[in-house]
Parts: sequence; structure tokens; C-alpha cells
Amino acid sequence: MKQFLSFVRKEFYHSFRDPRTMFILLGMPVVQIIIFGFALTNEVKNSRIAVLDQSKDAATASLIAELDASRYFELEKDLQSYQEVEEEFRKGNIKLAVILPQHFAEDLQHLNKAQIQLIADASDPNVANTLTNYATAVILAYQERITHGRKLPYTINTEFRMLYNPQLKGAYSFVPGVMAMVLMLVCTMMTAITIVREKEMGTMEVLLVSPVRPLKIVLAKAVPYLMLSMINIASILLLSVFVLGVPINGSLSLLVLESILFTLTSLALGLLISSATDSQQTAMFISLTGMFLPTVMLSGFMFPIENMPRILQLISNLIPAKWFYIIVRSVMIKGVGLAAVWQETLILTGMLLFLLFLSIRKFKIRIG
Repeated sequence: MKQFLSFVRKEFYHSFRDPRTMFILLGMPVVQIIIFGFALTNEVKNSRIAVLDQSKDAATASLIAELDASRYFELEKDLQSYQEVEEEFRKGNIKLAVILPQHFAEDLQHLNKAQIQLIADASDPNVANTLTNYATAVILAYQERITHGRKLPYTINTEFRMLYNPQLKGAYSFVPGVMAMVLMLVCTMMTAITIVREKEMGTMEVLLVSPVRPLKIVLAKAVPYLMLSMINIASILLLSVFVLGVPINGSLSLLVLESILFTLTSLALGLLISSATDSQQTAMFISLTGMFLPTVMLSGFMFPIENMPRILQLISNLIPAKWFYIIVRSVMIKGVGLAAVWQETLILTGMLLFLLFLSIRKFKIRIG
């Protein structure tokens, strides 16, 4: 045990004496959670719109004021004709145009209905669909206000409710994804260079003649980064709750334990890369390119897996970040317990044991 702790202490010295390594370990998670939480969001805000008001009465003025007051829209221009609508879209000045016909207020009072045309720039279909949904919601709220909730003839009322994220905040989706990405990249990248560093420095022979078994050598390489990852987990959760306003609805202890399980899986993957490569540059390249793109593209973090071809859906099952993303989203956002995520937990545990077995076996082959 004393020899094992000596190896662990040596790895701590390697990490703390390099400021760049410490920045990657502790600084990058904080930077990424802030960037993804504030800058990179799928919410559409302050989109420039234009209004063609052909009625110019009190009802249209009130509706335009509500659209302009929404945080999703910024009234760019009052248009005078249909020709201006197309011109503004062609110039890229607006994303949405609202057309209010003549006799808008009269139609509401006498016919109990009025037509509103929404024209969106569908060169970006997702943004166009989102903006029309936002505008429809504002219009429906305006209708509810002026009718005072009365049931008008032949009116179909649709009620909807958003579970877990009523305000549709993008941070609710990004925080679980950033946790998976940060822990995967940092743990895999840093442990990927540990064993290969010993080879380049010529100290591998010292390890080989030591009385410590290969299993303990491999574990000693991972322990310091596991402890530093705990600091990353704490910092991400604190920033998520107190800065981004994302609550932890489930068990905090379960969330931490699942994070440790995923961290161990990432460390085992990094050790496998380190045992299979001969240079730090190669190990770094494999850990970055081989883990970053699959984690972002196939974990469900950025793109829905259900929309992918069947072959990519099957490949995504091999990405540990996919299962951790499901666990964090379920525990942190939905507030479920272990009974709801036991399958994902079991899959991560199997991946950990398999990767650890491969890394130890590869290490024995290399030193044999």
C-alpha cells in the first residue's frame, strides 16, 4: 500500500508542476460551462422583425407593442407595402415579418376572428420554425387577454404545458452535455499521456523493475486525475445552479456517484490509449479527435440520436458520454432515482470493467 501511495504522489507532482496541465484540468471546465451556458445556446432571442400594419388601429398597436416587448423579438422596421417585405428579407435585415390586414379591429369585434400572416426566413428552418412558434404564442396570449377567457363560437382552445423546463432555457440541455464532454475530454486526454510519458522520459524501466504489480501502476496513474475530476464536478454543479439557474431536482449523491462512474470510465479509456501508443503527441491526437467528435455528435448532446441513420444509432451505443448524458438529464432535470437509470448505470459499469481489463492487458503485453 505504501508503494502504491508513492506512485500516486508521483503522479500528483507531475500534474501540479505544469501550469498548463492545471489550467486544462481545472480551468477548461469552468470556461466551457460559462461559454455553453451563455454564448452557445439554442434559444432564439432578440430576433429582428418587421410589421406591415394595414389597419393602424388600437388593436394592432396593442399587438405590435406586445411583440416588441417580448424578449424574443426586436422590432426593426414598420413596413408600408408588400414589396418592402421581400426587400427586407433579401437584405437580411429581418428574420420574421408580421402582416396585419385592414379592418383588423372591426373583424375582431364583429366576426370574432381576424387573420394575421407570419412570413419567416426559412433559409434556416429551425430558426424560422422557432420564431413562428414564439410569435404564435404571443398572439394567443393577446387573444386570451382581449377576450377575457370567453369561449367564442367555433373556437378551438389548445392548452399545453412544458414539463421540467417551462421557460425552455437552453442551459437545461447544455449543462448535462457539457458535463459529459468536459469529463470525457479532460480525463481521457490527461490520462492518455501518463504511461506514454514514462516511455518518452525513459523511466518505464524503473517502473518495470519495481515490486509494484501492473494493476497498481495503472491505478496509480488514474487516482490523481480522479480526485481532480471531483473538483471539476463540484465546480460545474455550482456554476450550473448559482450562475445558470439550472436546478438539481434529483438526488445530489446519486448524481455525484454517477459522475464518478463516468469519470472512471473516461480514465480507463485514457489509460488504454496511453498503453497502446508510443508518443504523447499521438496519444493527445487520438484522445482529442477520437473522443471530441463522437462525444459531441453521437451522445445526443447537440443532435437527436433518433434522427440519425440506423447505423449511427447503433454506433452511438458505444459512446460512454451518451449514457452519462441520459443519466444526468434524468437525475438533474427530471428528478428521477436510480430505478429509472439503472440500465444506463449498468452499461457504464460494463464499459468501465471492459476498458480497464483491456488497458491492463495491453500494459502487460507492452512490458512483457
